[in-house]
Amino acid sequence: MNVEPFLLVPFPPVGDDNLVPDDTTPSQNNSKPSGSVPGGTTPRHNNSYLIILSIAIPVGITLCLISAIVTCALRRTTRSRQQTLSCAAYSEDIEEIQALLLDAVVIRAATDNFDEVNKLGEGGFGQVYKGLLPDGLEIAVKRLSKESKQGIRELKNELLLVAKLQHRNLVKLIGACLHEEEKLLVYEYIPNKSLDAFIFDEENRKKLVWETRYKIICGIARGMVYLHDESRVKVIHRDLKPGNILLEKDMNPKISDFGLARIFERDHTKDVTRRVAGTYGYMAPEYAVLGHISTKSDVFSFGVIVLEIVAGRRNTTSSEGMVAEHLLSYVSRSLAYFLSS
Repeated sequence: MNVEPFLLVPFPPVGDDNLVPDDTTPSQNNSKPSGSVPGGTTPRHNNSYLIILSIAIPVGITLCLISAIVTCALRRTTRSRQQTLSCAAYSEDIEEIQALLLDAVVIRAATDNFDEVNKLGEGGFGQVYKGLLPDGLEIAVKRLSKESKQGIRELKNELLLVAKLQHRNLVKLIGACLHEEEKLLVYEYIPNKSLDAFIFDEENRKKLVWETRYKIICGIARGMVYLHDESRVKVIHRDLKPGNILLEKDMNPKISDFGLARIFERDHTKDVTRRVAGTYGYMAPEYAVLGHISTKSDVFSFGVIVLEIVAGRRNTTSSEGMVAEHLLSYVSRSLAYFLSS
């Protein structure tokens, strides 16, 4: 039906029996039935059209509202599931976690009651001490301080997570103590400390020949592949940086510090969080600004680490009276100079 004439002519008054016939509209019997309107549309047709509109518009609006509600509900369910996944996924492994628990007395004895002589370093979580167990095994003890920024939630997250991860490029968890007065994580002792002690120290950096640097880069990459694709659960580290890469005697790298790590389901590739945590300079822009988490977040951090290993300098450096220069700018400038010379 051609609706243009119908739309251009106003509706006739309801109940008007004296409608003017349309002399220009042909009819099969050349008669003009009473009740006709311009364009050949009868009141019955008008009523049908209005009825259809009165049904279609509310139904369409209702469907849109239902779709919006369902979408919001699914997003909330997914977010809630991700927030509780670390505990739910390991509820069946409580016995394995219990087997890792150590007596605080044993750990105190191993570290000479946390003597300052045995202190290896400290961070937002607290201090790290070197210790020696009765069987002769050297250990590194992460001790959560009362003023810790990391908190008990991150410590438990690290315990539940690292207990399930076994790889030559990941630091090995030996045990833990969750006593009321002491919150401790016990790791294998790595003698060469962390990667930043080498690449950012002028003397130690000389020990990193190109073959060694390549070995370190490949080892970190293997550890990331295991976390993202090969372990029982998909893990996003969220805080990859040289300070969290430990080096063994043969310079084999081991990724450490999983307090901020996030666990993903195998079919889950990304998520959004309001709690952005990590180290600026190593966080991907979409994560730092928008809170978008994915394996690409770790890949970005890895890229920064690779540049730091190759260049032998931090992502951002500053000195008195000078503006900080980002590593990417430094690399671009150095590359341009090399190509032009």
